[in-house]
Amino acid sequence: MGRPVIAAGRRHSLGLCADGTVVAAGTGTSGECQVDDWGHVIAVAAGNVHTASNTGRSHSLGLRADGTVLATGWNGDGQCDVASWRDVTLVAAGWRRTLGLVGDGTVLAAGRLREGACDVSQWREVVGLACGDWHSVGLRADGTTIAVGNNRRGQCAVDAWRDVAAVAAGYLHTVGLTTGGRVLAVGDRSAGAGDVGAWRDVVAVAAGSYHTVGVTSAGRVVAVGSNDFGQCDVAHWREIVAVAAGSTHTLGLCADGTVVAAGNNEHGQCDVTGWHAIRPST
Repeated sequence: MGRPVIAAGRRHSLGLCADGTVVAAGTGTSGECQVDDWGHVIAVAAGNVHTASNTGRSHSLGLRADGTVLATGWNGDGQCDVASWRDVTLVAAGWRRTLGLVGDGTVLAAGRLREGACDVSQWREVVGLACGDWHSVGLRADGTTIAVGNNRRGQCAVDAWRDVAAVAAGYLHTVGLTTGGRVLAVGDRSAGAGDVGAWRDVVAVAAGSYHTVGVTSAGRVVAVGSNDFGQCDVAHWREIVAVAAGSTHTLGLCADGTVVAAGNNEHGQCDVTGWHAIRPST
């Protein structure tokens, strides 16, 4: 599971440049776009807030090459209190929550405790992470998955999954990419974000609040779910190597290091045209 080099929240987007600096687009009303002084970063994550929420407050994370973590933005539940973390290899951000994967396969959490999405202290042999709004998902080294938090729509029902290579989580749904290029989904079906059973040859997935995006081995992009802002209008994209899904917008990383965007741009979160030399996902 590669480290994300593009990330999308509700009202902002992040991109990791080849020199280890970070660029941001969006309003950044809570300080989530204050990344100008970041350096030596190797992965980024953006906190998401679903469209039904009455707040646009979010946070941003940067994983540095030395295993420490940077955070900026809304810290109402302590989700940015990560300065003491060490030996981190991957970060994920949800609503009011941050997860960090440690080199020994354990997971750290900071932020809101109430729904149980931070109850990850017992996780072991983890190699991948995803944060939904109110639930957290872990991918184990043996290809199995685990989830904690709000399960009111069955979004945590991933115990039976096998041969999983990557995971993604939205507001009320969870997606798993298998080693064979198929995609699994559990959780809320009302918006169609789980209609991924026909997808084949997929190499990367992302989940927004109510939509799911996949990249095929041919560099094409598929998307299902809510398209009220055009966030699923990605069929014309070509030579894509990674995707990120925010609440109502989608980002695509092109093979040449540029970034494309579709969907809601009310806050400038899709203003990524000038981004270049983004570090390839590894």
